[in-house]
Amino acid sequence: ALDKYRLTPLPPYIAQDESLSEEYQTIYAEPLGSKAAPTAGLHFTAAQLAHLSATHPVARVTLHVGLGTFAPVKTAIDQHKMHSEQYIVSQTAADLLNKAGHITAVGTTSLRVLESLTKPFQETSGETDIFIKPGYSFKAVDSLITNFHLPKSTLLMLVAAFMGSTVEMQRIYSHAINSKYRFYSFGDAMLIV
Repeated sequence: ALDKYRLTPLPPYIAQDESLSEEYQTIYAEPLGSKAAPTAGLHFTAAQLAHLSATHPVARVTLHVGLGTFAPVKTAIDQHKMHSEQYIVSQTAADLLNKAGHITAVGTTSLRVLESLTKPFQETSGETDIFIKPGYSFKAVDSLITNFHLPKSTLLMLVAAFMGSTVEMQRIYSHAINSKYRFYSFGDAMLIV
């Protein structure tokens, strides 16, 4: 009943347009709860996800992306207060993660959830406010699928940390700009290994 009154929360750089509500949703978005789409997942079609699931174990975790994901960093990095996001990891997902020889996170929020947990993974739920920035030592995730992010964002800092080098991140982003890659929510994705 409330569905007819809701608006899809779009990032501040996208004009509010309810015709985008279906496009701005991953094919695996359930249960309801996110305030924003985990945009790296927007690249997957049902057929691609089915093929991937048939050839590789796919651990599905529930996470509720918060609006803070769009917030720019306005303070010194060490004074920034990271937003929190809710997550649920089922026993099935935990078992798959524990058996995995290599874990690829789809999106920065998924990566934050997995890096917030300790191995061996267990069924759990909670909130994470982990702030991953250059210098962070990754414990759980081996590769990352993510979009190209806004400057001065915690997402870009996470990408720089995952690449292991701010210089390398700047080189890749310069290439993306020069090659006219699309940035942000409806933009291109990259796989970082």
